[in-house]
Amino acid sequence: MKNPYAPMPVTIQDVVIENDLRDIKTFRLVFDSEEDRRAFSYLPGQFAELSLFGRGESPIGIASSPTEEGHLLFSVKRMGVVTSELHASAPGRRMGVRGPMGHPFPWDRLQGRDIVIASGGFAFTTLRSAITYMLHGDNRARFGKITVVYGVREPGELLYKDLLKQWQGRDDISFTATIDRPKDGWSGTVGLVPNVLKDLAPAAEGAVALVCGPPIMIKFTIPVLLELGFGGEDIVLSLENRMKCGIGKCGRCNVGPKYVCLDGPVFTWAQLETLPAEY
Repeated sequence: MKNPYAPMPVTIQDVVIENDLRDIKTFRLVFDSEEDRRAFSYLPGQFAELSLFGRGESPIGIASSPTEEGHLLFSVKRMGVVTSELHASAPGRRMGVRGPMGHPFPWDRLQGRDIVIASGGFAFTTLRSAITYMLHGDNRARFGKITVVYGVREPGELLYKDLLKQWQGRDDISFTATIDRPKDGWSGTVGLVPNVLKDLAPAAEGAVALVCGPPIMIKFTIPVLLELGFGGEDIVLSLENRMKCGIGKCGRCNVGPKYVCLDGPVFTWAQLETLPAEY
């Protein structure tokens, strides 16, 4: 049985600066061992612990899709000691990955349903994984209409810009990128995610909503989804901002009796309504 405390060795293959502030970078990691690569079996919605030997580790949502074989992608915001050290790293550096951890989005329930995605800011990383997974040729027919609203403060904060252009050019996904307020040079949608979602008014019948973003965005998005007719069981959220040790030992991720790293990070709104409003 694999030691859950032992990271799998990986090497940084590539680093991409994602935003104008240069505080979010995407790291492409490749496993040093083929055995470890095969053992790391995951689905969108899960996360992993990124380990820098001698410095520490941080829980980060997986941004790649399992359909993107041969590597893992993690988009990391520079915030503390570990993430700052990682941001200073160049291709070729060896580090570690523990995981995958947590529960993915409920893919069995999502099959045959329309999917509505609402996301804001840096939290879009795991939804990049979900969208890439659903749009893959082997999977696209398993899902109905896909509607995405992705909001940021200003255009320079949009992640995965080249990939967004590809999605916006496809006819099998409705993708809307929006910024909070007007900006010179921006000809796209302007408005907060809840407001844009309300204007689009995607049908709730036969649909499931995936929501991931800052707490304030979630607070105002949930009432819009309920108003549109989504039930609590059909609103799925990720509380990845509360992830800590990943294996339920530190006790710092709990919301009431639930441990986000073990019972989540994916929960339905119906589940969260029974828990203390600590998220």
